[in-house]
Amino acid sequence: MTIALISGTSGLVGMQLLHQLLRDSTYSFVISVGRRVLALKHEKLIQLEGNLSALKSWDWANQINSKSLGGAYQPLVAAISEQKVTIHAFSSLGTTIKQAGSKEQFFAVDHDLVLEFAGWAKQLGATKFLFVSAMGADPTSSIYYNRVKGQTEEDLKMLGFAYLGLFRPSLLLGARHEFRFGEQVAMIFMAPLTWLKLGINIRPIRDHVVAKSLVKVALSESKSGVECFLSGKMQELGA
Repeated sequence: MTIALISGTSGLVGMQLLHQLLRDSTYSFVISVGRRVLALKHEKLIQLEGNLSALKSWDWANQINSKSLGGAYQPLVAAISEQKVTIHAFSSLGTTIKQAGSKEQFFAVDHDLVLEFAGWAKQLGATKFLFVSAMGADPTSSIYYNRVKGQTEEDLKMLGFAYLGLFRPSLLLGARHEFRFGEQVAMIFMAPLTWLKLGINIRPIRDHVVAKSLVKVALSESKSGVECFLSGKMQELGA
């Protein structure tokens, strides 16, 4: 049995990733963790909710069992507890400094919550962890956003997953819930790169393309170590 753990499902890439995982027959179950439950029902989807900063202390087994009638999920809980299941973990958790309200709160989400989820996934026996980072991620960057993303990548490496995939998409295109003026301006100026098929690593990329590339990489049997994917490679994988 292969299952997927996912965090960040309410975001642009996260929602697309969730749909891709639910559609793929390889995954018997998709366990989503978040602060709240999405208005989405699917026979493979199990949603767990709570304080993500304390995820490693959650009683996840009882939460899963409480989602079923007649103990339908007991074999799943037993398989996870006994590490008799293959687990792939995916994180697209992320916000902006404006949304978070401060640099400190931004760090708490884009670094601390990602590491909390990754540590929990590792405890459960996840062998692969795939993280949606950002173009320009660099722990030494003078740009705070890129520096935090880079630090998060470095700290994920320290957890020792058998495989760690770092995905650095450029400007993301998709149906966002909120308006971002800066992104709208950037899309106008970068549109010619898309039309002319230039600058494959910096031109805008669709949310579903990123999602497809994550799932494709996760299901590649030979994957091990650490790999970094830029937008150009994601365009190729998610085509």
